[in-house]
Amino acid sequence: MSPSPLAPYGWDDAWAEAFAPYASDGLLPGRVVRVDRGQCDVVTAGGTVRADTAFVTPHDPLRVVCTGDWVAVEPGGNPRYVRAYLPRRTAFVRSTSSKRSEGQILAANVDHAIVAVSLAAELHLGRVERFLALAWESGAQPVVVLTKADLVPDAATRSHLVQDVGTSAPGVPVLTVSARDGDGLDVLAAVVSGGTAVLLGQSGAGKSTLANALLGEDVMDVRTVREVDGKGRHTTTTRNLLVLPGGGVLIDTPGLRGVGLWDAGTGVGQVFAEIEELAEGCRFHDCAHESEPGCAVRAAIDAGDLPERRLESYRKLLRENQRIVAKTDARLRAEIRKDWKRKGAIGRAAMEAKRGRIR
Repeated sequence: MSPSPLAPYGWDDAWAEAFAPYASDGLLPGRVVRVDRGQCDVVTAGGTVRADTAFVTPHDPLRVVCTGDWVAVEPGGNPRYVRAYLPRRTAFVRSTSSKRSEGQILAANVDHAIVAVSLAAELHLGRVERFLALAWESGAQPVVVLTKADLVPDAATRSHLVQDVGTSAPGVPVLTVSARDGDGLDVLAAVVSGGTAVLLGQSGAGKSTLANALLGEDVMDVRTVREVDGKGRHTTTTRNLLVLPGGGVLIDTPGLRGVGLWDAGTGVGQVFAEIEELAEGCRFHDCAHESEPGCAVRAAIDAGDLPERRLESYRKLLRENQRIVAKTDARLRAEIRKDWKRKGAIGRAAMEAKRGRIR
């Protein structure tokens, strides 16, 4: 049996089995390669078609059709409609920048999340940790790629930068790549050849240049980065799914200025796995790692085994994630208020005791 024309896009026996009920209704399988303004481009066995998503656009923004979805599309019609999307294996979600605290799905059915970090600017490890938390939560395997490595020609300096990022990315490969001279591209191409990869990072991180290098042609628009701060403008304005010549597919995304967590507690735990492992050795199960006796986390910091910055970043992301979840979980909101009252009572009791000693 000859392979399906959709095989290069990731079609396999499991997707075919999931699609079977729709096939019996005369619908066609396809993968969404681009979405904009309520419509999408869907690659099918017969070619790419334009389809309307009105039938699968519910009020829940996490259930809209997105790039990377496998969908059931009508065989014809004007307009042509997407009738359903198959259950997602993974989903990359962030909170929106609006005050409504809604989630926004960026890409679906992703195997590798490539976090692009430019070496043309000072490393921001907290931002790397934030991207990694979302990547782990999505179900994909993160990979950190330090782009523009040709700007750091000294091997020792480059090695130190990799090590710095590595301490903030336990269990995550950290690669250095130069799209200009091709250094490291073969390694990255081998990593992403077995599935779907999504390219993430801020504007100016070199994502479009990296995408062009992996594709072997200038498909994505590239603009100059400002020398004063290393930042760039959005050269990619939509999420595009593209087949890689060495196998696999790549989803390029617009530069993300803000990356808010969205119910990413598990992802945060994986990014800071060493802290959660240390916390299991604390004397108290609800240890806040501040001044409690028998705190294994504080002991590791005092011994120089854990950077203070890591603990601060861990707390920051946990608080942010808790706020997001609490806005949609009444029981958690009640628990947070109860915890605030408990800590307030402890603080007042400690103050009263201190005043009594002074008298």
